[in-house]
Amino acid sequence: MADSLELDWLVTPMNPYSFLRELLAVAATLTAAAVLIACSGCNSHPQSQSAAVVASETPSVPPAPTPASTPTPNPPSTSSDPRSFSTTGPLVAEQQADIAAERNGRVVNIAAQFGDHVKSGQLLALLDDRALRSQCDAQNARIASAQAQVQSWEAEESSARADLRRADSMRADKIISDEDWEHVKYKLDETIAQVARYRSEEAAAEADLATANLLLDQSRIVAPFTGVVGRSSVRPAQEVKQGDVLFWITAEAPLHVLFTVPESVMAAFQVGKPLDITTADYPGLHQTGRILRVSPVVDPASGSVQVIGAVVGPSPLLKPGMQMQVRLAP
Repeated sequence: MADSLELDWLVTPMNPYSFLRELLAVAATLTAAAVLIACSGCNSHPQSQSAAVVASETPSVPPAPTPASTPTPNPPSTSSDPRSFSTTGPLVAEQQADIAAERNGRVVNIAAQFGDHVKSGQLLALLDDRALRSQCDAQNARIASAQAQVQSWEAEESSARADLRRADSMRADKIISDEDWEHVKYKLDETIAQVARYRSEEAAAEADLATANLLLDQSRIVAPFTGVVGRSSVRPAQEVKQGDVLFWITAEAPLHVLFTVPESVMAAFQVGKPLDITTADYPGLHQTGRILRVSPVVDPASGSVQVIGAVVGPSPLLKPGMQMQVRLAP
């Protein structure tokens, strides 16, 4: 560039203004070049040799499309209609109970087996009660003897009271001494004590009789309500202990279905709402029901509430323990 200027200076006649313009143009060109070099130095990042090799071996990846051009997938479809929500739950009877032995004993009679329909108070099994019956007879005899003694001593007490009244009159008239009066008074006190003694013995015998009768009643294993025997675990001549479960009884009606619903749809499951109850065991059966109770609290572990549904007019095909599908009726 300097040679160019010298040549231009030699060939072209000296013009101070044109020379100044050319000098300014050269300075502007050099300034622009310096700026470009500085900018390229700022944007460059030193890389190690291994990084350069990896970059050269890695195939180029096309740039990702902008968010505006990327299609967004639809979220999982969750219906907001609570009537489409379906859940399952067991079918239970309102009355179910384990029937256990109330005392120790040996089974001498089994009057019901599983599957039998029984009525309230019906005998299911009987424990050996011969000793208890003998105790009852003995206590009845004690009571009868004590009552006879009470009657006898009450008669003695009446006679002794009459003797004391006469003795009081004779003592006032100075007919008998104080010692004789005290003898009459002592006889009355004795009869009163004997009456109290035998009355106490009578009460004790009656209490023992009540205990024996209670044990005698406990020898009879009876159904507490009308239903069906669901299980039986008793054998003839079996020795049972107090608390051993011998039978399981369930009522056949009314029937309830127990299920849970998530809190996202619990607002639709209100008391009185109709239910559609089905079972895979009988695909063609649609049983009607209604919501009987809804728990007032949400289980924090599962985020759901407990619901009890009453089965309206249950079909004879339904049995307690079946797994039912439940949804709100349309």
